[in-house]
Amino acid sequence: MRDTETQSRQRRPREEAVRLGKEMYQRDILPQVESDHFGEYVAIDVDSGNWAVADNENNALERLRGVCPDAINVLMERVGYRALRSFGAGPLRRTG
Repeated sequence: MRDTETQSRQRRPREEAVRLGKEMYQRDILPQVESDHFGEYVAIDVDSGNWAVADNENNALERLRGVCPDAINVLMERVGYRALRSFGAGPLRRTG
């Protein structure tokens, strides 16, 4: 394995992985999924840019692992929502 491959397989600091994953989601993935996959989950391998969409978190992660079995830095997003789940009474759906 080359040094760059080894480096890409190392765990990133959480803030960096989240920032990179959200940038990829907004720029590359959301335009492809927002009209047909509302409410579904997207698992993103932050290092490779590969992603998978499914009806729940586990299935999205399983699909991603099928393509990227060594993925370490994975971000999960829910199409059309601000967060994956809610513990309070506020709505999670994106508005406007």
